[in-house]
Amino acid sequence: MKIAVVGAGGVGGVFSARLAAAGHEVGLVARGAHLEAIRSRGLRVTGGPRDLHVRPAFATDRPAEIGVADAVLFAVKQWDLDDAAAAAAPLVGPGTTVVPLQNGIDARERLGAILGPDRVIGGTAFINAFIAEPGAIEQRTPFNRLVFGEWDGQSSARVEALAAACEPADIEAVASPDIELDVWKKFVFLVAVSSVNAVVRGNNGVVRRCPETEALIGICASEVAAIGRAQGVPLDADEGERAARLSASFGDDGIASMAADLIRGTRLELPWLAGKAVALARETGIAAPALETIHAALLPWQDGAAAVAG
Repeated sequence: MKIAVVGAGGVGGVFSARLAAAGHEVGLVARGAHLEAIRSRGLRVTGGPRDLHVRPAFATDRPAEIGVADAVLFAVKQWDLDDAAAAAAPLVGPGTTVVPLQNGIDARERLGAILGPDRVIGGTAFINAFIAEPGAIEQRTPFNRLVFGEWDGQSSARVEALAAACEPADIEAVASPDIELDVWKKFVFLVAVSSVNAVVRGNNGVVRRCPETEALIGICASEVAAIGRAQGVPLDADEGERAARLSASFGDDGIASMAADLIRGTRLELPWLAGKAVALARETGIAAPALETIHAALLPWQDGAAAVAG
């Protein structure tokens, strides 16, 4: 299968490397020093099911050099998504499947508006990985999990084809019968964990040093789940507790990407995570005092440390 991956950070880097190692024709859209390192030395992944060193079929900052792909995985940050989608138009033909892997809940609509709604299925990724240095990705979870599916819940040949492509690549691919619910479950978990990691400016180990701080994850997750139910998403009443248990299963060195961005002083995905949840809470009249407070504390840093210093 010819697969293009737009964005070569932790998520995109890991999945592109594992798909390339399985023999697929992978085109990786990257930029800067990371792209130059991949071109000259290949792409290395340490951690996960196994370490890898691969050379994708294409590594470029010009999607037209890759041409039309069977599937396009979008793994860029939320603030880059619209521009990346417009630039990726040469990758998308009549039979191309577009899969958003962004954090948040609105990537489908944004990609569909630019590339065509019929080409976009639902998707979400479960992995923790970061660029360790140009050309090298560190994966901090032992699993590589992709969940994707048609928005109407029906099975389809394109979903089955993508799942089959993932099977030999050490990727756990789940064809979801309710992708909207799965995307929201990830949103519940991620908003809670990223908000608490970021507000304490530390990893899971830092959060767990204080029971009161760790308890914030369950409180925030319960608030997001209530917001989702008010939006008509059939989240269980104990979804917040489930998210807290899931967070407790991750290692102390795990850290949400938004918290890592905050520590580095770079831009945050806050508007699409806690910010989105707070906006929906206000629209629907759902009380979310923990999220409101944490969002307000993080808001000055939304555009990076330079914006605060300026």
